[in-house]
Amino acid sequence: MKKNNEGMLQKPVESGFDAASTASDVIKGIDLTGKTAIVTGGYAGIGLETTKTFAVAGATVVVPARDMDKAQKNLAGVPRVEILPMDLTDPASIDAFAERFLASGRALHLLINNAGIMWVPLQRDARGYESQLSANHLGHFHLTARLWPALKKAEGARVVNVSSWGHHFSSIMFEDPSFEHREFDTLQGYGQSKTANILFALELDNRGMSHGVRAFSLHPGAIIDTDLKRLLSTEDLIAQGLLDPEGNAVYNAQMGLKTIPQGASTTVWCATSPLLDDLGGVYCEDNEVAVLDPRTEPATPADLFTTIFPPFNGVTAYALDPVTAGKLWTLSERLTGVTFDLQPTV
Repeated sequence: MKKNNEGMLQKPVESGFDAASTASDVIKGIDLTGKTAIVTGGYAGIGLETTKTFAVAGATVVVPARDMDKAQKNLAGVPRVEILPMDLTDPASIDAFAERFLASGRALHLLINNAGIMWVPLQRDARGYESQLSANHLGHFHLTARLWPALKKAEGARVVNVSSWGHHFSSIMFEDPSFEHREFDTLQGYGQSKTANILFALELDNRGMSHGVRAFSLHPGAIIDTDLKRLLSTEDLIAQGLLDPEGNAVYNAQMGLKTIPQGASTTVWCATSPLLDDLGGVYCEDNEVAVLDPRTEPATPADLFTTIFPPFNGVTAYALDPVTAGKLWTLSERLTGVTFDLQPTV
């Protein structure tokens, strides 16, 4: 019996993997020959590792790229990879990418909504939307809607949203999602966008299950070797415990401080694990279905510099609230102007 999540399914499934497991570990024994995947941000950081892992397992991987030169350089030599231009903050760019993919007539078995930004100052896209909400959530909502025909065609697709423990910083501020009337705080903006990733997966799973599409969200860990840190000072990174006092990267998977192969593992596990065949809408971390976090109040940005990740393990109740998920879906349709074709398949 297939199950969808509203918090009741947030229980470990005994995957056999843990925080230190790598993408190569979790893909062992899984054959993706004949499958097609799309990985946003699939040419850097954990997205690049995800792309390589899928390709080695036999999948054809399509990578949308805002920076085509960087993508071609980083993906050189990776088999069965196609690179096409796309910018998640540009609706016309998303439409063009999706139309090109749909014109190929292929089914889409795996959609990995991985790309994201963090720590940015207040910036807005051409529509006036705050950049983290735009890139991290609205762009992926738009892309998923446009690719919906190909996902249905797979007759067993998975959509995986790369969220973050950072969702603890904010629920969805429906009264002012783009900071037009409140003081901007970058971590609150990031937290809101990461909560949106979780709620989107929850509602997409509820609506897509009857079409053979399941959705998941996850926290990859804190990975020092990605571009997300580019706007932080060395002092900030040391204060967070991501660098030691001498400025060297700290790796400790059990504390959430992961290498890139470890950071990509939960994405790959969500996309391919047979243990998730009959589940959907769950939030995962460390290659497991995460537990519910008993915290009732969002974390404050100050917490980031005074504590490390274990106190924030799990998923908040507000990120799995079905009413909020439906409300976010409606807001996302209004802000993007796109809708999903959820008519029953004939």
